[in-house]
Amino acid sequence: MTIGTTALAQKRADEPVQTIPAVRNLDPAMVELGKKLFFDPRLSKSGFISCNSCHNLSMGGSDNLKTSIGHNWQKGPINSPTVLNSSLNLAQFWDGRAADLKAQAGGPIANPGEMAFTHELAIDTLKSIPGYVAEFKQVFKSDKLTIDEVTTAIAAFEETLVTPNSRFDRWLDGDNKALTSNELEGYKLFKESGCVACHNGPNLGGNSFQKMGVVNAYKTASTAQGRMEVTGKDADRLNFKVPTLRNVELTYPYFHDGEAATLTQAVDLMGRLQLGREFSKDENAKIVAFLKTLTGQQPQIAMPILPPSTDKTPKPRPFE
Repeated sequence: MTIGTTALAQKRADEPVQTIPAVRNLDPAMVELGKKLFFDPRLSKSGFISCNSCHNLSMGGSDNLKTSIGHNWQKGPINSPTVLNSSLNLAQFWDGRAADLKAQAGGPIANPGEMAFTHELAIDTLKSIPGYVAEFKQVFKSDKLTIDEVTTAIAAFEETLVTPNSRFDRWLDGDNKALTSNELEGYKLFKESGCVACHNGPNLGGNSFQKMGVVNAYKTASTAQGRMEVTGKDADRLNFKVPTLRNVELTYPYFHDGEAATLTQAVDLMGRLQLGREFSKDENAKIVAFLKTLTGQQPQIAMPILPPSTDKTPKPRPFE
Protein backbone atom coordinates (compact mmCIF):
# COMPACT_ATOMS: atom_id res chain seq x y z
CA MET A 1 0.00 0.00 0.00
CA THR A 2 1.44 3.38 -1.00
CA ILE A 3 0.95 6.64 0.83
CA GLY A 4 -1.47 8.98 -0.94
CA THR A 5 -0.12 12.19 -2.48
CA THR A 6 -1.90 14.40 0.05
CA ALA A 7 -0.69 12.34 3.00
CA LEU A 8 2.85 12.32 1.62
CA ALA A 9 2.82 16.11 1.23
CA GLN A 10 1.59 16.47 4.81
CA LYS A 11 4.27 14.11 6.07
CA ARG A 12 7.00 16.14 4.40
CA ALA A 13 5.50 19.37 5.72
CA ASP A 14 6.16 17.92 9.17
CA GLU A 15 9.86 17.44 8.50
CA PRO A 16 12.28 19.40 10.74
CA VAL A 17 13.74 20.99 7.58
CA GLN A 18 11.85 23.28 5.22
CA THR A 19 12.49 24.56 1.72
CA ILE A 20 14.16 27.95 1.28
CA PRO A 21 11.58 30.76 1.17
CA ALA A 22 11.37 33.06 -1.82
CA VAL A 23 13.26 36.33 -1.70
CA ARG A 24 11.04 39.20 -0.64
CA ASN A 25 10.46 42.01 -3.10
CA LEU A 26 13.48 44.28 -3.08
CA ASP A 27 14.29 47.50 -4.94
CA PRO A 28 16.25 46.34 -8.02
CA ALA A 29 18.22 49.59 -8.15
CA MET A 30 19.28 49.22 -4.52
CA VAL A 31 20.25 45.59 -5.10
CA GLU A 32 22.39 46.61 -8.08
CA LEU A 33 24.11 49.33 -6.06
CA GLY A 34 24.72 46.85 -3.24
CA LYS A 35 26.23 44.40 -5.72
CA LYS A 36 28.70 47.01 -6.92
CA LEU A 37 29.71 47.80 -3.34
CA PHE A 38 30.04 44.08 -2.55
CA PHE A 39 32.55 43.67 -5.37
CA ASP A 40 34.34 47.02 -5.02
CA PRO A 41 37.87 46.66 -3.54
CA ARG A 42 38.15 50.44 -3.15
CA LEU A 43 36.30 50.07 0.15
CA SER A 44 39.53 48.62 1.52
CA LYS A 45 42.81 50.33 2.41
CA SER A 46 44.71 48.19 -0.08
CA GLY A 47 42.26 48.74 -2.92
CA PHE A 48 42.48 44.99 -3.36
CA ILE A 49 40.06 43.35 -0.88
CA SER A 50 36.30 43.39 -1.38
CA CYS A 51 33.43 41.63 0.38
CA ASN A 52 33.69 38.99 -2.34
CA SER A 53 37.30 38.25 -1.37
CA CYS A 54 36.21 36.32 1.73
CA HIS A 55 32.67 35.53 0.54
CA ASN A 56 33.46 34.44 -2.99
CA LEU A 57 30.22 33.87 -4.89
CA SER A 58 32.02 31.51 -7.26
CA MET A 59 33.02 29.30 -4.31
CA GLY A 60 29.89 28.79 -2.25
CA GLY A 61 29.98 32.28 -0.72
CA SER A 62 33.14 31.58 1.31
CA ASP A 63 36.87 31.45 0.52
CA ASN A 64 37.68 27.77 1.18
CA LEU A 65 40.51 28.75 3.54
CA LYS A 66 40.88 27.72 7.18
CA THR A 67 40.92 31.39 8.11
CA SER A 68 40.66 34.34 5.76
CA ILE A 69 43.51 36.55 4.58
CA GLY A 70 43.21 40.18 5.58
CA HIS A 71 45.10 43.39 4.87
CA ASN A 72 48.85 42.93 4.44
CA TRP A 73 48.37 39.15 4.38
CA GLN A 74 47.23 39.07 7.99
CA LYS A 75 45.90 35.71 9.11
CA GLY A 76 42.27 36.00 10.10
CA PRO A 77 41.12 34.70 13.48
CA ILE A 78 38.23 32.58 12.22
CA ASN A 79 36.80 30.67 9.27
CA SER A 80 34.75 32.76 6.84
CA PRO A 81 31.07 31.73 7.00
CA THR A 82 29.16 31.57 3.73
CA VAL A 83 27.14 34.60 2.70
CA LEU A 84 24.69 32.37 0.81
CA ASN A 85 21.32 32.17 2.59
CA SER A 86 22.79 34.30 5.38
CA SER A 87 19.60 36.37 5.53
CA LEU A 88 17.99 33.30 7.17
CA ASN A 89 20.37 33.41 10.17
CA LEU A 90 19.24 34.70 13.55
CA ALA A 91 22.39 36.86 13.67
CA GLN A 92 25.65 37.35 11.78
CA PHE A 93 29.27 36.34 12.50
CA TRP A 94 30.11 33.15 14.39
CA ASP A 95 29.54 34.90 17.72
CA GLY A 96 26.35 36.65 16.61
CA ARG A 97 27.65 40.13 17.38
CA ALA A 98 25.76 41.64 14.42
CA ALA A 99 21.99 41.47 14.59
CA ASP A 100 21.48 41.40 10.82
CA LEU A 101 23.17 41.73 7.44
CA LYS A 102 23.14 45.52 7.58
CA ALA A 103 24.95 45.51 10.93
CA GLN A 104 27.43 42.97 9.61
CA ALA A 105 28.27 44.78 6.39
CA GLY A 106 30.11 47.66 8.01
CA GLY A 107 32.31 45.53 10.26
CA PRO A 108 34.95 44.19 7.83
CA ILE A 109 35.46 47.61 6.18
CA ALA A 110 36.74 49.13 9.44
CA ASN A 111 38.42 46.02 10.83
CA PRO A 112 42.22 46.53 10.76
CA GLY A 113 42.71 42.82 10.20
CA GLU A 114 40.34 42.65 7.25
CA MET A 115 39.74 45.56 4.86
CA ALA A 116 41.64 47.92 7.20
CA PHE A 117 39.82 51.08 6.14
CA THR A 118 37.64 53.42 8.17
CA HIS A 119 34.02 54.25 7.49
CA GLU A 120 34.99 57.87 6.99
CA LEU A 121 37.62 57.04 4.35
CA ALA A 122 35.23 54.64 2.63
CA ILE A 123 32.64 57.40 2.34
CA ASP A 124 35.25 59.90 1.13
CA THR A 125 36.18 57.39 -1.56
CA LEU A 126 32.58 56.92 -2.70
CA LYS A 127 31.90 60.66 -2.67
CA SER A 128 34.91 61.21 -4.94
CA ILE A 129 33.34 59.00 -7.62
CA PRO A 130 30.55 60.82 -9.55
CA GLY A 131 29.02 57.58 -10.74
CA TYR A 132 28.43 56.45 -7.16
CA VAL A 133 27.18 59.87 -6.02
CA ALA A 134 24.54 59.84 -8.76
CA GLU A 135 23.55 56.23 -8.07
CA PHE A 136 23.17 56.76 -4.32
CA LYS A 137 21.00 59.81 -5.01
CA GLN A 138 18.85 57.83 -7.42
CA VAL A 139 18.40 54.90 -5.02
CA PHE A 140 17.91 56.79 -1.75
CA LYS A 141 16.22 59.90 -3.20
CA SER A 142 18.61 62.04 -1.20
CA ASP A 143 22.06 63.60 -1.35
CA LYS A 144 22.90 61.78 1.87
CA LEU A 145 25.77 59.31 1.51
CA THR A 146 26.89 57.76 4.78
CA ILE A 147 27.89 54.31 5.99
CA ASP A 148 24.20 53.75 6.76
CA GLU A 149 23.27 53.92 3.08
CA VAL A 150 26.28 51.78 2.15
CA THR A 151 25.41 48.96 4.52
CA THR A 152 21.71 49.14 3.63
CA ALA A 153 22.55 48.61 -0.04
CA ILE A 154 25.04 45.79 0.59
CA ALA A 155 22.50 44.01 2.81
CA ALA A 156 19.84 44.32 0.11
CA PHE A 157 22.12 42.59 -2.38
CA GLU A 158 23.06 39.88 0.12
CA GLU A 159 19.37 39.14 0.74
CA THR A 160 19.12 37.98 -2.87
CA LEU A 161 21.89 35.39 -2.41
CA VAL A 162 19.67 32.40 -1.77
CA THR A 163 20.05 28.92 -3.22
CA PRO A 164 16.65 27.27 -3.76
CA ASN A 165 15.70 24.08 -5.55
CA SER A 166 18.31 21.70 -4.17
CA ARG A 167 17.57 18.03 -4.76
CA PHE A 168 16.57 17.78 -1.12
CA ASP A 169 14.14 20.69 -1.56
CA ARG A 170 12.62 18.92 -4.54
CA TRP A 171 12.16 15.82 -2.39
CA LEU A 172 10.50 17.92 0.30
CA ASP A 173 8.16 19.24 -2.37
CA GLY A 174 7.09 15.71 -3.23
CA ASP A 175 9.51 14.54 -5.92
CA ASN A 176 10.17 10.94 -4.87
CA LYS A 177 12.89 10.53 -7.51
CA ALA A 178 14.96 13.50 -6.31
CA LEU A 179 16.98 11.43 -3.80
CA THR A 180 18.55 8.00 -3.99
CA SER A 181 17.88 5.34 -1.37
CA ASN A 182 21.41 5.87 -0.05
CA GLU A 183 20.79 9.60 0.39
CA LEU A 184 17.46 8.97 2.09
CA GLU A 185 19.14 6.58 4.49
CA GLY A 186 21.65 9.33 5.22
CA TYR A 187 18.82 11.76 6.00
CA LYS A 188 17.22 9.18 8.28
CA LEU A 189 20.52 8.77 10.15
CA PHE A 190 20.87 12.56 10.29
CA LYS A 191 17.50 12.80 12.03
CA GLU A 192 17.67 9.76 14.26
CA SER A 193 21.19 10.55 15.48
CA GLY A 194 20.11 13.98 16.69
CA CYS A 195 21.83 16.22 14.11
CA VAL A 196 18.50 17.97 13.48
CA ALA A 197 18.40 19.22 17.07
CA CYS A 198 20.70 22.01 15.86
CA HIS A 199 20.58 21.78 12.08
CA ASN A 200 16.91 22.39 11.33
CA GLY A 201 14.64 24.91 9.65
CA PRO A 202 15.01 26.27 6.09
CA ASN A 203 18.74 26.90 6.53
CA LEU A 204 19.53 23.66 8.40
CA GLY A 205 21.19 25.79 11.05
CA GLY A 206 21.83 29.45 11.68
CA ASN A 207 18.97 29.71 14.15
CA SER A 208 20.69 28.99 17.48
CA PHE A 209 23.98 29.15 19.38
CA GLN A 210 25.46 25.89 20.60
CA LYS A 211 28.54 24.84 22.53
CA MET A 212 31.33 23.31 20.47
CA GLY A 213 32.12 20.12 22.38
CA VAL A 214 28.98 19.03 24.24
CA VAL A 215 29.87 15.42 25.02
CA ASN A 216 33.63 15.61 24.53
CA ALA A 217 35.80 18.74 24.76
CA TYR A 218 36.92 20.27 21.48
CA LYS A 219 40.66 20.80 21.28
CA THR A 220 41.75 23.65 19.04
CA ALA A 221 44.56 26.16 18.65
CA SER A 222 42.01 28.86 17.84
CA THR A 223 41.62 31.64 20.39
CA ALA A 224 38.03 32.39 19.38
CA GLN A 225 35.75 32.19 22.40
CA GLY A 226 32.44 32.42 20.58
CA ARG A 227 29.38 33.99 22.13
CA MET A 228 31.28 34.80 25.34
CA GLU A 229 33.06 37.61 23.50
CA VAL A 230 29.67 39.28 23.06
CA THR A 231 27.93 38.51 26.36
CA GLY A 232 30.94 38.38 28.68
CA LYS A 233 29.47 35.28 30.31
CA ASP A 234 31.74 32.31 30.89
CA ALA A 235 28.77 30.01 30.28
CA ASP A 236 28.85 31.18 26.66
CA ARG A 237 32.48 30.17 26.11
CA LEU A 238 32.84 28.19 22.86
CA ASN A 239 29.18 28.76 22.03
CA PHE A 240 29.00 29.52 18.33
CA LYS A 241 26.21 30.16 15.88
CA VAL A 242 25.26 26.84 14.34
CA PRO A 243 26.39 27.05 10.70
CA THR A 244 24.02 26.43 7.84
CA LEU A 245 24.39 23.11 6.05
CA ARG A 246 23.02 24.53 2.81
CA ASN A 247 25.64 24.10 0.04
CA VAL A 248 27.93 22.52 2.62
CA GLU A 249 29.86 20.49 0.03
CA LEU A 250 31.06 23.84 -1.36
CA THR A 251 32.04 25.58 1.88
CA TYR A 252 34.99 23.51 3.14
CA PRO A 253 36.93 23.56 5.39
CA TYR A 254 34.54 23.30 8.34
CA PHE A 255 33.98 24.66 11.86
CA HIS A 256 34.92 28.08 13.20
CA ASP A 257 38.61 27.18 13.04
CA GLY A 258 38.47 25.39 9.69
CA GLU A 259 40.06 22.29 11.21
CA ALA A 260 37.83 19.75 9.45
CA ALA A 261 39.10 19.62 5.88
CA THR A 262 36.38 17.33 4.52
CA LEU A 263 32.75 16.50 5.14
CA THR A 264 33.79 13.02 6.23
CA GLN A 265 35.98 14.51 8.96
CA ALA A 266 33.28 17.00 9.96
CA VAL A 267 30.62 14.31 10.34
CA ASP A 268 32.98 12.11 12.35
CA LEU A 269 33.93 14.94 14.72
CA MET A 270 30.37 16.18 15.14
CA GLY A 271 29.21 12.67 15.96
CA ARG A 272 31.83 12.20 18.67
CA LEU A 273 31.90 15.73 20.10
CA GLN A 274 28.26 16.72 19.97
CA LEU A 275 26.35 13.43 20.02
CA GLY A 276 28.70 11.00 21.73
CA ARG A 277 28.38 8.66 18.78
CA GLU A 278 30.95 7.07 16.50
CA PHE A 279 29.52 6.65 13.03
CA SER A 280 30.67 3.64 11.06
CA LYS A 281 32.35 4.26 7.73
CA ASP A 282 29.12 3.28 5.95
CA GLU A 283 26.95 5.52 8.16
CA ASN A 284 29.31 8.44 7.67
CA ALA A 285 29.25 7.99 3.90
CA LYS A 286 25.45 7.95 3.85
CA ILE A 287 25.21 11.16 5.89
CA VAL A 288 27.75 12.83 3.60
CA ALA A 289 25.72 11.68 0.60
CA PHE A 290 22.63 13.33 2.12
CA LEU A 291 24.53 16.54 2.87
CA LYS A 292 25.54 16.84 -0.77
CA THR A 293 21.87 16.94 -1.77
CA LEU A 294 21.63 20.32 0.00
CA THR A 295 23.51 22.13 -2.77
CA GLY A 296 21.00 24.49 -4.35
CA GLN A 297 20.91 26.68 -7.42
CA GLN A 298 23.79 29.12 -7.10
CA PRO A 299 23.11 32.83 -7.66
CA GLN A 300 23.71 33.81 -11.27
CA ILE A 301 25.66 37.04 -10.87
CA ALA A 302 26.63 39.30 -13.76
CA MET A 303 29.85 40.99 -12.71
CA PRO A 304 29.17 44.69 -12.15
CA ILE A 305 31.04 47.38 -14.05
CA LEU A 306 32.25 49.74 -11.34
CA PRO A 307 32.28 53.51 -11.85
CA PRO A 308 35.80 54.89 -12.40
CA SER A 309 37.81 56.71 -9.79
CA THR A 310 38.78 60.36 -10.22
CA ASP A 311 41.83 62.43 -9.36
CA LYS A 312 40.23 63.09 -5.96
CA THR A 313 39.75 59.43 -5.10
CA PRO A 314 42.07 58.34 -2.24
CA LYS A 315 44.85 56.19 -3.61
CA PRO A 316 45.11 52.55 -2.49
CA ARG A 317 47.79 51.70 0.07
CA PRO A 318 48.32 47.96 -0.30
CA PHE A 319 51.72 47.76 1.39
CA GLU A 320 51.15 49.91 4.48
